[in-house]
Amino acid sequence: MGTVKKDILIGILISLFATAAGCFLYVEYFSRFGFRETIQMIEDGDLYGKILSIAAIPNLFVFFIFIKKKQDNRAKGVLLMTIAIALTTLILKFI
Repeated sequence: MGTVKKDILIGILISLFATAAGCFLYVEYFSRFGFRETIQMIEDGDLYGKILSIAAIPNLFVFFIFIKKKQDNRAKGVLLMTIAIALTTLILKFI
């Protein structure tokens, strides 16, 4: 695997981790309800798209860190994943 593809893959994986961490942080610390209650409310209210878009906020910070470190290919991976999350959010909104 070439260096460019490897760096883009690393960016994608870090973006997935940052999104998962953002989702966990929102559910655990920013919700007024308990973890299980919040998850149940997300399921009941079909709020997956909204939670996913909030959870993607940490990608912004990861993207700028990669840009500042001049790791452009990793930043491309983060950007690709963020676009995929945005498209997923759009699809979930209309389903």
